[in-house]
Amino acid sequence: MAAGISAKHGVLCSKTSLYYGLHRRMSPSTGCIQRAAELAAFRAASSASLDSQQNEKYCLELVRSRDYDGFVCSLLLPEEARRSALALRAFNVELAQVKDSVSQKTIGLMRMQFWKTAIDDIYRDEPPNQPVSAELWRAVRKHYLTKRWLQRIITEREKDLDDRAYRNLQELEAYSENTQSSLLYLLVECLGLKDVHADHAASHIGKAQGIVTCLRATPYHSSRRKVYLPMDICMLHGASQEDFIRGSREQNIRDVVYDIASQAHVHLQHARSFSHNVPAAATPAFLQTVVLEDYLQRVRRADFDVFHPSLQNRNPLLPFQLYLRSWKKTY
Repeated sequence: MAAGISAKHGVLCSKTSLYYGLHRRMSPSTGCIQRAAELAAFRAASSASLDSQQNEKYCLELVRSRDYDGFVCSLLLPEEARRSALALRAFNVELAQVKDSVSQKTIGLMRMQFWKTAIDDIYRDEPPNQPVSAELWRAVRKHYLTKRWLQRIITEREKDLDDRAYRNLQELEAYSENTQSSLLYLLVECLGLKDVHADHAASHIGKAQGIVTCLRATPYHSSRRKVYLPMDICMLHGASQEDFIRGSREQNIRDVVYDIASQAHVHLQHARSFSHNVPAAATPAFLQTVVLEDYLQRVRRADFDVFHPSLQNRNPLLPFQLYLRSWKKTY
């Protein structure tokens, strides 16, 4: 019996030696493969992280250079919403600059089609390899952004490629609702809110912003022999497109600006009239009201002369005013 135990022990030792021998022979190559896989995974993760940082920087620089007021407003948002807000504003800038950057409407339509397809791909988790698209995809996944607001911005910008003046103030308001208000709805969603009162405020603030943007851009457009101000108000005061192209500062031109600016003021006041119903958490999305209020005050001081040199300068106190409003959590 002792001999049997000894024999079994010898076999066990032999198998154990064989296992460790094989393990020693296999270990170096197996270790190399494992280390190579880990290195490849690390490099892939590093590359993805670097791409993400570059995409974020691209959007930040685009908004800072083309929408400075929106850039400052975005910096004052809570940290969890800041990057997504910059992605949305970069998306808005990309669409807004199509009209001025193409020589033919067909090219503009092609760019708009790219963004229509990009939005569909983003919601399929297959974003195009483009910085703004990648950042927008990240924002959509993080905040479950409503697809129709993004689509509505594209559709309205596409219609605007017709490059004509607004027939009346209501047409300008509709354009503003579909672009600026839609952007504000998305910013509210980035703050984690879906609230009917916040959306109501966003609608009026967006309309005010669209109207003010149209006024602020008048000197630039006039220098390019283009006028987009509502035709019904221009006709009411006997102001022709040529008057604006010449940079006229006559009273009838001021009257046109007064009527349009007054409508923006009405929307701003209406949005503030029910601010007590709007959740405090939504107010950071509406910091743009500070910018609108600043322009309306300055154009009033200039006696509604839209070509006054003072209106072409940026208010150096605006960032401080925005910070103060964000601290008070009001709009």
